[in-house]
Amino acid sequence: MLCLVFISHFKVALLHSPFAEKAMVKTADFTLFFFFVVVFSQSLLLAQSQPPGIDPQDKASLLIFRVSIHDPNRSLSTWYGSSCSNWTGIACQNPTGRVISLTIPAANLSGQIHPSLCKLTSLQILDLSGNNFSGNIPTCFGALRSLRTLNLSRNSLVGSIPGTFVNLKELREVVLSENRGLRGSVPLWVGELTNLERIDLSFCSFLGEIPETLLYSKSLKFLNLESNNMTGTLRDFQQPLVVLNLASNRFSGTLPCFYASRPSLTVLNLADNSLVGGLPSCLGSLSELTHLNLSFNALSYEISPRLMFGEKLVMLDLSHNGFSGRLPSRISETTDKLGLILLDLSYNRFSGEIPSRITELTRLQALRLSHNLLTGNIPARIGNLTYLQVIDLSHNALTGPIPLNIVGCFQLLALIISNNNLSGEIQPELDALDSLKILDISSNRISGEIPLTLAGLKSLEIVDISSNNLSGSLNEAITKWSNLKYLSLARNKFSGTLPSWLFKFDKIQMMDYSSNRFSWFIPDDNLNSTRFQTAGSSGPPGRVEIKISANVVAKDELTFSYNLLSMVGIDLSDNLLHGEIPEALFRQKNIEYLNLSYNFLEGQLPRLEKLPRLKALDLSHNSLSGQVTGNVSTPPGLTLLNLSHNCFSGIVTEKEGLGKFPGALVGNPELCVESSGNKCDPANIDATGEEIYQNELVEGPISIWIFCLSAFISFDFGVLGIFCSSRARSYILQTKG
Repeated sequence: MLCLVFISHFKVALLHSPFAEKAMVKTADFTLFFFFVVVFSQSLLLAQSQPPGIDPQDKASLLIFRVSIHDPNRSLSTWYGSSCSNWTGIACQNPTGRVISLTIPAANLSGQIHPSLCKLTSLQILDLSGNNFSGNIPTCFGALRSLRTLNLSRNSLVGSIPGTFVNLKELREVVLSENRGLRGSVPLWVGELTNLERIDLSFCSFLGEIPETLLYSKSLKFLNLESNNMTGTLRDFQQPLVVLNLASNRFSGTLPCFYASRPSLTVLNLADNSLVGGLPSCLGSLSELTHLNLSFNALSYEISPRLMFGEKLVMLDLSHNGFSGRLPSRISETTDKLGLILLDLSYNRFSGEIPSRITELTRLQALRLSHNLLTGNIPARIGNLTYLQVIDLSHNALTGPIPLNIVGCFQLLALIISNNNLSGEIQPELDALDSLKILDISSNRISGEIPLTLAGLKSLEIVDISSNNLSGSLNEAITKWSNLKYLSLARNKFSGTLPSWLFKFDKIQMMDYSSNRFSWFIPDDNLNSTRFQTAGSSGPPGRVEIKISANVVAKDELTFSYNLLSMVGIDLSDNLLHGEIPEALFRQKNIEYLNLSYNFLEGQLPRLEKLPRLKALDLSHNSLSGQVTGNVSTPPGLTLLNLSHNCFSGIVTEKEGLGKFPGALVGNPELCVESSGNKCDPANIDATGEEIYQNELVEGPISIWIFCLSAFISFDFGVLGIFCSSRARSYILQTKG
């Protein structure tokens, strides 16, 4: 268009010029010349703006691949025509139309990878990750000489890495992780690919040692061999790695210093191996380190006070080892913006007090020191850790009270200080921890009552205050814990009647009130509306998972799991309960565990067919009566049954199937249990019952008469004996004087 305007202006100027007559002769030719220039330039621009057409041979190879696999989601339904831009996951090279990128991740494709892809000889990126491809990796992939990125992770591939990959000289990244069928050894030639920067073979089944060539590969930056079956002595790498993850293998030996990676290494994960020895101080020279995980090894000895990690370290996990001595007072630098987020030294043999300098790690979000030999008080300044979300100091020998300063950790999600020697009372001010999900102070010496203010902790999911010296009665305020899944008040000194709101928790999975002094009846209020939750409705029973928000190692959150190892159920055993068992209690379809033993319950055994999930039932040491036959054998998953020491009567035949519960019915004198060598006679049982009844009628008055006579004789002989003793007489007389 601009060219046409220029031509028209040029013509007007030419007509008014002195050379107009001569110029008129050539104007037509000049206009025609410019017209062809414009048409050609516009055609060229149009050709350049349109996407290239797919090379015919590459197109044929892709179509063969498409028809050879299963595509239930029709992800490749756009693969038709010649325009490259319309084909899902395909990128082509201008102007040749050769396919340079094939990326179809997580498309639910399945089948075997067809060798037709090997004809895409210009391919630079191949990403088929997150599908369901099976079979071997095609050997002919070695013909893809331009390939830079190969990602076949999260499939079901089997076999070994093809030896033809040695030809892929341009390869920079190979990711084959999460293919459990991939096995064999890691080939020697992998370390000879001079451009290879990233190798991820994690969660496969590779064997053997790390190839020597990988230890010297100058281009290698990222190596992930986590969760394989690799063995051998751990050796140092001679290149500046950025990420090294060898976790969950069978490597042995001691820890190297990784000197070549001092200015570059950010992630070092050697967890779950068989490493021995101590923690070398030279690891503190890894200035860029952000993540160090050495957990689940056999490391030991004391940690040198000279070891100091830099401020960039955000995760330090030395748990499940044999470290001893005192906790390091300073193990990492910290600033207002940098410093440790996770410190896990649990499951070791650290002793002494918790150093107060730990409270200077002001960025800390998770502090786990459980299962050690720590003594002394919880640091009073722990409230300085205002970002703290998890505190686990359980299974130590800590003493003193729960520090009131802990309310400064206002973001706290889990407070776990069980199995110590803590004393004092639960302070009402703990209601300031209104984000708390887990409160576990069990197995200590804490006394007093549950403060009413704790009703404000509405986020609570786990409350375990068992095995303490707590007392008083239950208050309805705790029904405010609307998210409660697990509640244990067991082995305390609580008393009074069980409240009518006992079962008023919508999400409850397990409640344990055993070994207290509760009396009166089991309330049946709310039982008709309460439905004990199962795994499908509110997560796995006995397990609560807490996610900690943290920008750590390219992940947005850490996960902290708390396992209860309990079934869905109720435990009211070892109390002073009377009356009958509420019928509604045996209509809770999700109940797996029910323990009402060691009480004074009466009445008959309710039928169990409405408890299809029941695995354990203990009603022993009560006063239950009536027939057992027909009530017990219904639940198919029942593995523990105890009805002993009650007043059940009648005959239990072999077909009831109670032979698999030995001792389940002992201590019921009017009950006969048949076996292969023992048959019950109803007449004998009735006669035995009648005889017992008659003996009670006859022996009762005789026993009372004998008791009174013996008491009278004992008293007379006692008085006579006293006055026959000269020492006794003189003592009595002196007393009177």
